[in-house]
Amino acid sequence: MSRASRLRCAGILSLLFAACVAAAPPLPGLSADTSAVTVSGVSSGGYMAVQFQVAYSALVRGAGVIAGGPFYCAAGSVRRALGNCMEPAGKKAPPTPAETWKAIKQLAESGRIDPVEKLRDDRVWLLSGGKDKTVAPAVMDSLAAFYRSVLPDDVVRYVKVPDAGHAMISVADVKPNGCDTSRPPYINRCKDFDAAGQLLTHLLGPLKPPVTPVEGETVAFDQRPFIADRPIDASLGDEGYVFVPATCRDGGCRIHVAFHGCRQSAGEIGRRFVEGAGYNNWAAGNRIVVLYPQTTSRHGFAFGSVKWMLNPKACWDWWGYSGSGYHTRDGVQMRAVRAMIEALGMQPNPLESRQQAAPASGKP
Repeated sequence: MSRASRLRCAGILSLLFAACVAAAPPLPGLSADTSAVTVSGVSSGGYMAVQFQVAYSALVRGAGVIAGGPFYCAAGSVRRALGNCMEPAGKKAPPTPAETWKAIKQLAESGRIDPVEKLRDDRVWLLSGGKDKTVAPAVMDSLAAFYRSVLPDDVVRYVKVPDAGHAMISVADVKPNGCDTSRPPYINRCKDFDAAGQLLTHLLGPLKPPVTPVEGETVAFDQRPFIADRPIDASLGDEGYVFVPATCRDGGCRIHVAFHGCRQSAGEIGRRFVEGAGYNNWAAGNRIVVLYPQTTSRHGFAFGSVKWMLNPKACWDWWGYSGSGYHTRDGVQMRAVRAMIEALGMQPNPLESRQQAAPASGKP
């Protein structure tokens, strides 16, 4: 069979497969407040949170970063990502604050990210584990040094947990790993340390106590409308998740975006991060909508795609596997998440609203 014939067959099979799988419902419009979005993430999600904050600084008002690193640390290089930005040694050091600031200014001047002055009203919360075996504390030290060079001291909080491994530290997960571990699902318990609660409180101000049991709904939604091409071509999943507190259907709630880490996507661990990272309990009592966009793993070529891409652990793109503009507003993943936020700010669809209000029997 010729290559052209194989591609046609692959395309037909892809269409047949897609037709057999019911798509998730659209991301609901919630009339949410898009004027002061906050973001956070762990590992590659931490790097993504920094990228998103810097590229869309006019939109974002704060970032929480767990086991991440400086903006554009990898500079489009896998080698730099693995060395300078994860396990630095010798000359393989993370960028200095001056180097990071220079890269940001150049991108802002070329119009590829928002103006740099928009970054100066942000709040930042950082966490590094003393036993992190994936992203060395020195990398987070470099990130903290950058933020402290451009922001007032009181808005930057850097927390170090000596016994913590490479993970989201949560009190909400049903079966967490031990504090010092660095293995899937990368959700650890370190006594009563509540990373989600601490970062949300620092970014948003005093909050009401978390609500248990959670009062709200975790909704799966179709990510495909937010991507110009197929999600798999951006290493994005077909579905994402959003936690909607019961009080947020009427509009006006704040938005927080939580980026999972490598090997934490729904394809890897189901809803474990979405439900166990610890955000939802706080969100329920404080009228915060939490968006959980999702990546998917890639091992070169993929079913339904002729684009070669290597992202076997379903990481967010912080080294350039999706394209050279990955760290700017031109990045395909960045644009997709930005569009999801915009959708949450739209007014509810009247039909969806009626469906939500209908009783369980489905009768009007």
